[in-house]
Amino acid sequence: MKKALVTILKYLVFLGLGIWIIYYTLSKLSPGQRTQLLDDITGVNPWYLFFIGVVGAASHYVRAARWRYLLETIDLHPTLTNTMFSVMIGYLANLVLPRAGEVAKCTVLAKYEKMPAHKMVGTIVAERAFDVLSLIVIATATFFIEMDRINSYVSGLIDKFLDGHGAYLLILPALLGIGILVTYMVYKKNKESKVGIIIKEMTHGILSIFHMKKKWQFLGLTIIMWGLYASQIYLGLLCLPATHNLPVMASMVVLVYGSLALIVTPGGIGAYPLLVQQILAGPYGANEVTSMAFGWIAWALQTIVIVVLGLLSLAFIHSYNQKRNAQVTVDTE
Repeated sequence: MKKALVTILKYLVFLGLGIWIIYYTLSKLSPGQRTQLLDDITGVNPWYLFFIGVVGAASHYVRAARWRYLLETIDLHPTLTNTMFSVMIGYLANLVLPRAGEVAKCTVLAKYEKMPAHKMVGTIVAERAFDVLSLIVIATATFFIEMDRINSYVSGLIDKFLDGHGAYLLILPALLGIGILVTYMVYKKNKESKVGIIIKEMTHGILSIFHMKKKWQFLGLTIIMWGLYASQIYLGLLCLPATHNLPVMASMVVLVYGSLALIVTPGGIGAYPLLVQQILAGPYGANEVTSMAFGWIAWALQTIVIVVLGLLSLAFIHSYNQKRNAQVTVDTE
């Protein structure tokens, strides 16, 4: 009970942060800028929005297909339909309570595929670890490609940070190292305990990527998935007059920094539009209000796709499995 209350309190704090960011950014706009913001958002061609939504749905489908490859490494073979339903229900749960989605999608898939949920935990960790690695690779490549454009902007931000927070550059790596060391020591002393077993299963799940038989298919789907994420953003840039001339690499920069915003507040509320605005209006020189409008459009579309597909998954997963089980019964008879 106490743990649940702490989790809810943390959620409310970060949700409050997101709402405060919305209030702060809007309060800084003049009446004319607010009118422009509304005009930019409402003046978007709906066909662009439709295609962005389709690309977003496709990226979730690819993620579901990729997860199946990880599940196969621990001898679990769910249907792609149930995996897709579970992924979308997990995303929907994350909007309500951050990180509840991982538990939800494992629980849902385990229920309808009659598989042990605890065995899937390692694959979730492996998936997230590989996503972080992919994001680091994308961020590094993007930085070097766009170095001339964003170097002075980033340098200015770093200088401001170092003025009063330079010590964090030493503290943060130290804390990371201590965390890894503590985890290892806990595992060594409690190998057979519940905590030790969880750490072992998570480690096994992460290492499973290197032992999977279809690692190249997994890698291919990863590239397609991130390509779809970037395509969503680029299509979004095309739908606004003030951003449609920005280069393709701008969408990659937004992809990297936008992903960080999703960590700051639940679903990126407030933080995503603000970070996107800073990127487009900073190194790319786009209009600040239009950049904010783009951030809101991109965030809203991502959220709408998740809500719609998540609710459809909740609505159809039971009937799908009823028909599936009935068909299996008929076939066995």
